[in-house]
Amino acid sequence: MALTRDQIAMRVAQEFQDGNYVNLGIGIPTLAANYVPDGISVMLQSENGLLGMGRYPTEDEIDADMINAGKETVTAITGASIFSSAESFAMIRGGHVDFTVLGAFEVDVNGNIASWMIPGKLIKGMGGAMDLVAGAKNIIVTMTHADKHGNSKLLQECTLPLTGVNCITRIITDLAVLEVKDGAFYLRERAPGVSVDEIKEKTAGKLVVAGEVPEMVFA
Repeated sequence: MALTRDQIAMRVAQEFQDGNYVNLGIGIPTLAANYVPDGISVMLQSENGLLGMGRYPTEDEIDADMINAGKETVTAITGASIFSSAESFAMIRGGHVDFTVLGAFEVDVNGNIASWMIPGKLIKGMGGAMDLVAGAKNIIVTMTHADKHGNSKLLQECTLPLTGVNCITRIITDLAVLEVKDGAFYLRERAPGVSVDEIKEKTAGKLVVAGEVPEMVFA
């Protein structure tokens, strides 16, 4: 079975390590704030000016002025800081963010990412994605493996306008965890119940499968 959005976010959160500074993009990445593993301290950064973002609020905790980059209400953990978006982007451009997690329309075997524009569709602009893929030390992409028409989003070469070039190293989809290196996607994990053959069928770019591929484990 393919992973749900929340399960993808749970798997993303397993990548975080104690002391990390992590930026979460709009959509599935933002959900990872709810699944930071117990026993570690992670400072989540929102590009609109919040360091120390917490989980989504309960009804009693909602503060309309406390929002993330996707304009969703959030909470702040003890020790959080609030500042201007200019200072937020200085952190990003200065290389002070350990991880950024963002969605994508396409990725390819050379680590390129297309995440901001579909020709002919109304767009609001690139947002902070260009800065994030250039400034963060590690980039994790979360996405569905194929689009709603069944077409693969993991390609030999991106067809949409690029957000960043040679910058992606890890992808977590609803079907698999993949590493990008040496001009190929390396299959590292598969979603529970999903076969290697299904992943092969839905991956248009070069896919390398070395030995047994373990299923993802959710604690």
